Amino acid sequence: MRKRLDRRYTVIPAILAITALLGLTLHFSNPIGEPVVSQDDRGLRLLHQQFQQAVALLQHGEYDHAAQGFHEVLKVAPDMPEAHVNMGYALLGLEQFEAARSFFDTATSIRPEQSNAYYGLAIAQEGLGDLRSAVMAMRAYLHVAGVDDKYRRKAEAAIWEWEAELSAERE
Repeated sequence: MRKRLDRRYTVIPAILAITALLGLTLHFSNPIGEPVVSQDDRGLRLLHQQFQQAVALLQHGEYDHAAQGFHEVLKVAPDMPEAHVNMGYALLGLEQFEAARSFFDTATSIRPEQSNAYYGLAIAQEGLGDLRSAVMAMRAYLHVAGVDDKYRRKAEAAIWEWEAELSAERE
C-alpha cells in the first residue's frame, strides 16, 4: 500500500502568502485607512452631500446658487422628487413661476404623495395669477399632508384668501 502525501504543509503557507499579499494590496491602495467603499456608495454620498449643500443655500436665500446645485443633483438623479421640489422652491425665490410650476408638476408625477410639491405648485400658480389652479393645488396639498402638518393652517388660510378673491372677481 502506498503512503498518502500530506499536502497541508505546502497548501497552508501558500494560502497564508496569498492572504497577506491581498491584505497588503488593499492597505497600500487605501493609505488613509478609510473603509473600502464601492464606487456606487461614493456616488450616493457625493449626491447626498451636493443635495444638502443646495438645501442649505436655499434656506439662506441663495436661490441662484441653490438652483445651480439642484441642477447638478438632477443631472445624476433625474427621478429624485425632493430635488425637483427644492428646485421649484429655488425658482420661486427667483420669481420664475412658470419654471417652478414645471418642477413641482414633475415631482408630483414621480411621487404623487409628495405634499410639499403641491404646496409649492399652489404658490407658483398664484404667482402666475391662476388662482383657480392655486386653490386646486393647495387642496391637493391638504389631502396628502398629515393632519398635524405645520403648514396646514397657512394652506387653509391661503385657500380662504384665494376663494374670497375669486368671488370678488365674479361680482
